[in-house]
Order: sequence, then structure tokens, then C-alpha cells
Amino acid sequence: MGQVASIILAAGKGTRMRSRLPKVIHNVCGKPMLAHVIKAAYEAGISRNIVVIGHEAEMVREAIDNSEVEWVYQSAQLGTGHAVMQAESLLAEFRGNILILCGDTPLIKPETLAQLIQAHLLSGNAATVLTALMDDPTGYGRIIRDDDGRVLKIVEHRDAAADQLKLKEINTGIYCFNSPKLFAGLKKITAVNTQGEYYLTDVLSVLRNDGESIGAVTVRDPLETMGINNRVQLAEADRIMRQNKLEQLMMEGVTIIDPQNTYINQDVVIGPDSVVYPGTIIEGICRLGEKCQIGPYTRLKDVTAGDNVIIQNSVVLESSIGHNVSVGPFAFIRPETILSDGVKVGDFVEIKKSVIGKGSKVPHLSYVGDAQIGDKVNIGAGTITCNYDGSKKWKTTIGNNAFIGSNTNLVAPVHVGNDAVIGAGSTITKNVPDGALSVERAKQSIYPGWVDKKTKKK
Repeated sequence: MGQVASIILAAGKGTRMRSRLPKVIHNVCGKPMLAHVIKAAYEAGISRNIVVIGHEAEMVREAIDNSEVEWVYQSAQLGTGHAVMQAESLLAEFRGNILILCGDTPLIKPETLAQLIQAHLLSGNAATVLTALMDDPTGYGRIIRDDDGRVLKIVEHRDAAADQLKLKEINTGIYCFNSPKLFAGLKKITAVNTQGEYYLTDVLSVLRNDGESIGAVTVRDPLETMGINNRVQLAEADRIMRQNKLEQLMMEGVTIIDPQNTYINQDVVIGPDSVVYPGTIIEGICRLGEKCQIGPYTRLKDVTAGDNVIIQNSVVLESSIGHNVSVGPFAFIRPETILSDGVKVGDFVEIKKSVIGKGSKVPHLSYVGDAQIGDKVNIGAGTITCNYDGSKKWKTTIGNNAFIGSNTNLVAPVHVGNDAVIGAGSTITKNVPDGALSVERAKQSIYPGWVDKKTKKK
């Protein structure tokens, strides 16, 4: 591909978003829109990516988890040309080509960027513009061509004459420039326009006047270049990206019962022959195995799961699940939980920061927190690990093959040994040895004939 770097423009406030957040960190399909643009640049083969930030710059940096990105500040937002100028010092010795991207175009595909770069390199142009044909080009800069079809210049919508406004070919804001010629041209532009800004588009006219050639590549799908300026466009971009993800998964062998009511983020991997039921939300970085059944009405975030896992009507967050595990309905698996192979977590169970061993069961109506549970343990209905004393969390450990009777309270810190049995209704405050039975409950009293006596008294 030759030497290519990118400059990604992400300094604007995004006033029409009506938000305290910078526009480029609003999420599309689970990630900041800027993150999608950076990813597209890397996947197009560009290893050096410079992001121009300005409004709430530190907030933008914190939102983008990418140590390889180079950052440059635009203290005053004086237009796209001015933004690119800020990167000149980082590229003073660079003699390759520069791809200019917008941080608010999350739908752009790496294949399109690679096509633009390739066309630019083959043509030897000083600049190549990515254009699109729009049925309604309102708000976009128009591509002005000469009689031979060559690009003369770009006129911003607000500065366009009546006949220019009728043109359908628009500027997407994505370009490929020869680096030395780009920065030489930037030194010649002025801010004499309705906005008082330095337009990057004016560089094209400068290059043209200097006898340089300007090329253009028209994107196949104009939706790729859709800029996000308000919440309506944000929702539309999110819908498009999610639809693309669902179609990808279905082509890979995953059954999506109702795509219009299923929400899966970009960084989700699901194995073939898995089924996702309606109302399911899968977020963050999830890796789910083959032959799983997820949903309906289930939310997963940052979850790893093996094969043959069933999760129904439940919430699972930042946890790891083995093979052949059943969860739900109506379970809540909180962060840092590990469910080993063959585990069953039933209805109305909450598990927090615990390890559940192979083949163990927590069938219903229980809370397990800060616990280490061995293999083949049965946790009876209504069991509670009392892990919090009001100031500190304590751990409960249960050995292999233990049986915990229904309605048991395990007051941590406490250890229940291997093969131990806890009688139903017990409150356990002391360690239970291996193979022991522990029962803690008041002595049952029976009063024969009490009901009849009470009735006669009344």
C-alpha cells in the first residue's frame, strides 16, 4: 500500500446532539463512534493514526481504549483545514500519503477506505476525494467537476450558488492527500467565507490552481459515509450497524429468531447452531460457544460461555460460563462469577463474585455472594450466604459433594467441608468438618388439641 497515515477529525462539540458529551464518544452499537472509525482505519491497513481532539479532549481520550493512537489538540475550532494543520508537526518528516477521516462517520467500511487509497496511489493524484450520490444532498458540500469530469473544487452547501445546489454528488469529508502537497496547500488557504473558518476543501482549489490533479472515488453505498449530527441520526446508524452484525451472525450459522427485536454489539462472537431468542441484548466483548440457547429477554455483557449453554430471561454481567450450563429463568449473574461445566443456576437466583464448581446446582430462590463452591454441591432453595457484616465482605467456602438444605443461612466467614450436610432451616456460623451433619434450629414443640381449645375459648 505504501506509506499511509490517517488524520481523524474529532475536535468538534456536536451542538445538535444536545449533550454534555463530545459527539464522537456517543455509542453506536456499543462503542464510541470514533472507535469504529479508528478500527476501520487499522483494518484498511493504516498503522499510524492521528486523532485531532478539542472539545472535552480528555473525555475523548478516556473513552478510546487504544494506546497506539496519536493525539493532537485543536484548542480553537476554526474549521477542518485548521484541524488538519494541528497534525503538521507530527508529520513534518512524513513523505507518504494521508487519509483524512471524520470521527462522526462510524459506518465507513475498511474496504471502502482501502479502495480509496489504492485509487489514489495508482493515479498519482495530489488528492483523491471520496464522493457519494445523494437523492437529498441538503447540507453537504457539492463536487464541482469540469467538462472532462475532473474535480475542480468542492463548494460548501452554505456557500453554493443555486445551480450548484442542484448537484447530487457530494463530498463525504474523506480524502487521500499527498502529504507534502497537503500541508503546502494548507498554508495558502484563508478563512474568507460565511463561517470565518479554514475549509479543508479549499486546499483542492489551491492544488488545482497549482496544476495538480484531483481525483474522485464514488462510494457504492452512501449510508457508509453518513455523518452523525443528532440523536435521530445516531439511532439510525446504530440500527444499520446492528442489522449488519445480525446478518453476519446468521450467515455464520447462528439462528436469530426475530432480528428486529434482537440487539447484538459488534464485538460479539457466537458459535454455529446457537439460537438467539427475541428481546435479547448482547453487549461488550462476548464469546459464546456452539449450540447455545440465549433468551428470550436476556442481557449479556462481557460474557464468555462454552458450548450447549442455555440462558433464559436472565442478566449475566462480566462472567465466565463453562460448557453445558443452564441459567434461569430470572437469574442475575453479577461480575466476576465463574460457572463451571455442568452447573445449573435456576429461577430467582443471584450470584455475585463467586466460583461454582463442576456439576453443582443452585436451583432456585438463593443468593450466593463471595463464595467458593466445590463440585457436585446442591444448594437448597432459599439459601443465603451472609457475606456482608455492615463494613466488610467475607468469604464462604463449600467443599465437594456438600448438601445445603433449604432455607439455610451461611454466615461468612465460614467453611463447609467435603460431603458435609446442612439441615434445612439452619443458620451456620461455625465451620463444618468433612462428612459432618450440622443442624441449627430451635426445638420443635407440638401442642395437641390446641386449635380446638382456642376455638372453644372464642
